[in-house]
Amino acid sequence: MQYVDVAGSMAAARHARSAVVTASVDSLTFLHPVKIGQLVLLKSSVNRVFRTSMEVGVKVWAEDMTTGETWHIASAYLTFVALDANGQKHVVEPVIPELPDEKRRYEQAGQRRAFRLQKRL
Repeated sequence: MQYVDVAGSMAAARHARSAVVTASVDSLTFLHPVKIGQLVLLKSSVNRVFRTSMEVGVKVWAEDMTTGETWHIASAYLTFVALDANGQKHVVEPVIPELPDEKRRYEQAGQRRAFRLQKRL
């Protein structure tokens, strides 16, 4: 879980060009165990910016280093808030989706955000 948060925060901070804090983590379910000696691979991307917050998707794989076989072990969506030098929220440049996969993730991020906001009520 720590690796997922770190990978997500790196994508968020890189996009925001500032410090970020984790605001929420959607459910994280492990599909398979990672065994000692296996490599963990993480990929994170900013799916959508909502003004000062952004949703980042993180996908996690394990790799058997002797065979090269890889398999998906977990995915999560995290929300980060960008902070300025004074620790205050600041506006982040939007994500402009171009590829079909980016457009899909962008639209789905909006749906997940609506659901998260609805849960808070």
